[in-house]
Amino acid sequence: MSEHTPLHDLESAAGAVFVEEAGWQIPAHYGDAAAEYRQAREQAALFDLSHQGKLELTGKEAAMFLHNLCSNDIKSLGVGSSCEAFFTTAKAKIIAHVVIAHLRLSNQESFWIDAGPGMGEKLLKHLDRHLISEQVEFADRTRDYAQLYLAGPQAGVLLEKVLADAVPDLSLLKHLGRVIPAGSANHLRRHDPLGVPGYHLVCPRDQAESFWRLFTQAGARPAGRDVQEILRIEAGTPLYGVDMDEERLVMEIGRTKEAISYTKGCFLGQEPIVMARDRGHVNRTLRGVKIAGDSPVPRGSKLLRNGEEVGVVTSSVLSPRIGGAIGLAYLRRGHQEAGLAVEVETPSGPLAAEVCSLPFTGSAPAAC
Repeated sequence: MSEHTPLHDLESAAGAVFVEEAGWQIPAHYGDAAAEYRQAREQAALFDLSHQGKLELTGKEAAMFLHNLCSNDIKSLGVGSSCEAFFTTAKAKIIAHVVIAHLRLSNQESFWIDAGPGMGEKLLKHLDRHLISEQVEFADRTRDYAQLYLAGPQAGVLLEKVLADAVPDLSLLKHLGRVIPAGSANHLRRHDPLGVPGYHLVCPRDQAESFWRLFTQAGARPAGRDVQEILRIEAGTPLYGVDMDEERLVMEIGRTKEAISYTKGCFLGQEPIVMARDRGHVNRTLRGVKIAGDSPVPRGSKLLRNGEEVGVVTSSVLSPRIGGAIGLAYLRRGHQEAGLAVEVETPSGPLAAEVCSLPFTGSAPAAC
């Protein structure tokens, strides 16, 4: 049976049409996805991401424990900062794609992991499997805390209305601790995975409805997963379980600059990652594709060039901004250059497509 987020009743009253994702009922849309998209692109939209896995690690060896297991530099992560990272197998296959935050909440330092939809339990088991004698304590906070995401060019202005105070100009992945009410274990993080300015607010579940009302009364419009999916693909942001999984190598995702440190020392999966760097290439890389026609193509659709399979589509949407269907896809080495003409194999016949760099740029009719 699917779980409900702390905002389910308010969302239902607002007209949400729900869909299941990772075992949770979340809004797909509120009756007018086109209006929700315009709100996110032009003003500010409010998303419920409470189903994303949220783990808290405490203890004097928490930083070193995470540092040894993930792909980024955790020992150098200052309080109030976050970083993107991967957890991998010894062969560099992806177990999780996360954001790790170093926070001080309620006078205690801790590390919070935003693990993505439904990923809390899986990642907790992975961490526990590698715990030997380190002084670290784990807690799955997914059901204890709600997570709201405010996104759009007016998000910062709206936040200042809600907080009745100036919001610092947070750089990407920086945190503002102790958001109202004072003393609560809330935290605000700047993050732009949808290609527009965005802020994650994590708060105790019993405060979720109050924040929802504050944001919507200030002018934010609720938006659902349908719009979130369009925006993330336009932004070139991969999603675990859709665009990557344990069959994919971390080096194929195209997030090396953001999520991998080559100077941090040893970590699980380091050897094949460094070997790929030294070779100067990987066999497949995640790219964008602009697809002829006005319909998305199914996940798993093959990409062809001169009749030869050169890639596979992992996710696809109809983009209002680009003016047609676009997708994320893995393309083989030698077939990744922006502008390269390919075809998408469909049951009704091949469709013309064009390889694009990420994120997608421009607007209709230009795509790449």
